[in-house]
Amino acid sequence: MIERQIEIQTADGRMNTFICHPERLGPHPAVIFLMDAPGIREELRDMARRLGTVGYYVMLPNLYYRSGVEDLGPFVGEAYAATREKFMQLMGTINIPMVMQDIDALVAFAAEDRAASSGSMGCVGYCMSGQYAVNAAVRHPDRVRAAASIYGVRLVTDKPDSPHLAPQHTKARLYFGCAETDQHAPREMIDALRSELLAKRANAEVEIYPGTQHGFAFPQRPVYNKPAAERHWERLFALFGDALT
Repeated sequence: MIERQIEIQTADGRMNTFICHPERLGPHPAVIFLMDAPGIREELRDMARRLGTVGYYVMLPNLYYRSGVEDLGPFVGEAYAATREKFMQLMGTINIPMVMQDIDALVAFAAEDRAASSGSMGCVGYCMSGQYAVNAAVRHPDRVRAAASIYGVRLVTDKPDSPHLAPQHTKARLYFGCAETDQHAPREMIDALRSELLAKRANAEVEIYPGTQHGFAFPQRPVYNKPAAERHWERLFALFGDALT
């Protein structure tokens, strides 16, 4: 694997971004990997590496660059309540329009890097970034041909950029992987999402992972569920394998 830590110029500054991809048989289809609320950490870099090893050029941007924040450090457990409060505040400093500007910069950078193919791209987002991954397919319908939201939040809102409306604006394949028990993404929201997608005959799938809680795919979380996490990897590999060239 080839790994780089670079800064990508955006409309609001320089966004530090981790990039990894196989050293052979390139160029490789690009996949944008969007962080969850706790931010960039080695756990996410390892997940990006795993995606990269199966043949993708993976970009993991720090979405908190506007606040000058990189690695927040440990956040699980009572001792790190202050860290959790901080990232909850940081989560509120970004929104869909801002992150779409970041997506623009990432797409443009990949287009100039010989290690990334010029064909279809993918995007995956976890937790707060599920909505961003789906909207990336709306923002760049000719490039982002597959997007996945893994236990994403705010998937059904009253705003015009609500993720549940995405199939009206893109033909990309969409995948929504949801936890069975999730206070951040309640079942009523998931049911409303599924109903809307079915009504529109969208090129999308909503899947609920039995016996899981929010965050189940992260190996360092107490709620980590290995069978479900491995299933989520299988779903991502299949989604990108079918849609990206």
